[in-house]
Amino acid sequence: MRTADLLKKVRRIELKTRSLSDQVFAGDYHSAFKGRGMTFSEVREYQPGDDVRNIDWNVTARLNHPFIKVFQEERELTVMILVDVSASGNFGTRVQSKRDLQSELAAVLAFSAIQNNDKAGILFFSDRVEKYVPPQKGKSQIVRIIRDSLEIQPAGKKTDIGKALEYLNNVVRNRCIVFVISDFLSGEFESHLRVANRKHDVVALHVQDRREQELPDIGVVLMHDPETGQERWVDTSSAKVREEYRKQSTMHRLWVEDMMKKCGVDLAHIGTGDAYIKTLSGLFRRREKR
Repeated sequence: MRTADLLKKVRRIELKTRSLSDQVFAGDYHSAFKGRGMTFSEVREYQPGDDVRNIDWNVTARLNHPFIKVFQEERELTVMILVDVSASGNFGTRVQSKRDLQSELAAVLAFSAIQNNDKAGILFFSDRVEKYVPPQKGKSQIVRIIRDSLEIQPAGKKTDIGKALEYLNNVVRNRCIVFVISDFLSGEFESHLRVANRKHDVVALHVQDRREQELPDIGVVLMHDPETGQERWVDTSSAKVREEYRKQSTMHRLWVEDMMKKCGVDLAHIGTGDAYIKTLSGLFRRREKR
């Protein structure tokens, strides 16, 4: 992609996702995620009913009058966005590919974080970690996230979510909010997900295309697996073939749902071309109610 075309696309995604975040998202995001705990705010004079465990004995001794420490919730968060850039993301049969949808989702989440005065970072992965952008604040960080999402040329074609989660646990020491955006066409990664969700707060966004869930009746077609390179002729006019394809897709979706449930991870399914803001807002509101 030429530099001029890249900048236009960055600007277009920036304007779209900022608008979506401004209109719908900021309140839902703000209330859905809690701060990392209580942080010291100030010292004030003791009042009847205050918890004596919060007495600041050094100040009390110095002023010969009881004073207590006042704490407040620490609202500032760190948001890490893990984006699957394996070859299967290039698939799309509607208005966009899964890869384009993932770029938009990453931008919307980054905008929501930055507008809430949080830090946002991103990690791109395939069957390896392709690129890591440490969390930062500010508009320039959003532009970088969008640009890198469009520019990245992954070296790997397959998917290893476990490797991405393991890397995240090693480089991000403090607790953060982690969004994993993927079609989850990966090998086993449950153990890594459990560890990551104990240390962080993990949310999974399962990206799919309609044609991954059901085959149209269009005769004999050559199907290509972008991650393995394998090709196979398939007779889509066969009702039995279409039904088996649908069953396999349903089994994968249920596998993803079951794993997330067992690991205590919130999950949302998002399809290419969907009005995903409604889905994400619903996810955030469900979190807020808990």
